[in-house]
Amino acid sequence: MEGEKERGRWRPLRLAAGAGAGLFALGLYAATLAPTTLPYDLPRLPDAAMLQMQACVLGIAHPTGYPTYLMLTHLFTHLPFGDCAYRTNLASAVYAALAVAAVYWAGLLLARSTVAALAGALAFGLGPAFWSQAVIAEVYTLNALLVALALGVLLLWRERRRDRYLLAAAFLLGLCLTNHMTSGALLPAALLFVAAVERRKLLERRLLLGGAGAFALGLLPYLYLPVRSSMQPPMSANKPDSPERFWYVVSGGNLRGTFFAFGPEEMPARAGMYLGHLLENLHWALVEAGLLGFAALLLWDRAAALLLGVPYAVWLLHALGNNIVDVGLYFIPTYLVLALCAARGGALLLSEARALLGRAGRRAAGIGTAALSALLLSLSLASLPGSYAKSDMSGYYEGRRVLETVARRVEPGSTVLHHRSNLWYLVLVEGRRRDLTLVDPFRHNREVGYADLVWPAEMDLATTDRVYGTDDLSGVKSARIAAEKGPVYLLAGEEADPRPFREAGWRVVRVEGPLYRLLPP
Repeated sequence: MEGEKERGRWRPLRLAAGAGAGLFALGLYAATLAPTTLPYDLPRLPDAAMLQMQACVLGIAHPTGYPTYLMLTHLFTHLPFGDCAYRTNLASAVYAALAVAAVYWAGLLLARSTVAALAGALAFGLGPAFWSQAVIAEVYTLNALLVALALGVLLLWRERRRDRYLLAAAFLLGLCLTNHMTSGALLPAALLFVAAVERRKLLERRLLLGGAGAFALGLLPYLYLPVRSSMQPPMSANKPDSPERFWYVVSGGNLRGTFFAFGPEEMPARAGMYLGHLLENLHWALVEAGLLGFAALLLWDRAAALLLGVPYAVWLLHALGNNIVDVGLYFIPTYLVLALCAARGGALLLSEARALLGRAGRRAAGIGTAALSALLLSLSLASLPGSYAKSDMSGYYEGRRVLETVARRVEPGSTVLHHRSNLWYLVLVEGRRRDLTLVDPFRHNREVGYADLVWPAEMDLATTDRVYGTDDLSGVKSARIAAEKGPVYLLAGEEADPRPFREAGWRVVRVEGPLYRLLPP
């Protein structure tokens, strides 16, 4: 009874700490937020330009579809300030701030220490990888939010032992999948956690049926893909309106070819790469606190060790074997787990310090604990200046400059060759320069029957190849066909290279910035 009163007395402070952490993070993210539309730029901005457009027009994204992200982010596009692209960037900042608060909450349930939970949450939220995704339109901050909520609800169930929390967790596990498939690693972890805490719950038929129903309810956003595709949206990507295309999109599509790209002999080097990323995102002392915390879980809380250890291992192995340019972003969930473990390790250090110093008197214990608390919080804030500098996109207007250059300098009725650029945003969201023909023949997916590569045409890939020459990934064939109808331009970039055109005898004349005029031989 006394313990309940004590916890109740501190509850407002603990709630305020979590809310304060989220608001503090939101202020930083808002101050560094990208102000408008973004360009295609590897490795930092591979998908942001397309996601901004797709969220604004409620289109279909690249595999795995990201229906929950698209629908939630589309709600932000109705805000009365900024352009539509800015609002999609702001959505990521809000998801990120809520994720920081959710990590704090999960850490508090795990560690029973406000200071340690706060340190873990801030360390996670101020890491440069996570922060970089909080200032642009991307799916990773929403993924972190849903993962942290699922973990927190499972830990809350263990504390309260009420079935409704298990049902809520089942719903969140399903919802996680509709945003990022890697969160499927939580499924075996959740089952093992429940088995370790109260095995008989897995044998209760009514609860199992309810859990299956809640999980299926969480998967409902997947219906967005075929339903919206059947409505002929402005951008339909791989058009998942048949069972085959739907499965292709949600199972990873062409991205599956990057999975397990590295053999065992390459894993040591990949692990070293991960360690470098890890130490850039979490202070080494907090990494050690995380290792201490996980060791404590293995000794005294094996259920929580399973809940955190299983997804960490799956996420790490998946990322290490994945051959993509932005693999560092796939490490973000592992940082989340380590932040929670660091909260547990920090709480253990605080408890031991309090017990040790208590022998010297209450005052000494109070001073020592306060000093250690201040140290933990200062370590969590150590990355703030560097992360701010790396992630600050508040003055980044390159995407807007690209759009205005094309809008001003490209002749009427021209064809512009580009790759995954924000020209889609120009014609579909802003409704400008709809006289242009946009063709993307560069490095696109060859495995599907449908690919949205051309504006304003909508046709299957075989027809697109025949009519627009998109089967030639150099772009030369597309340029040759387009030149028969009018002027041709190239928006150059990482994949849209001017060199093949020069080698084929074309004159490549820079117009302004990355925009070139292509003159046939």
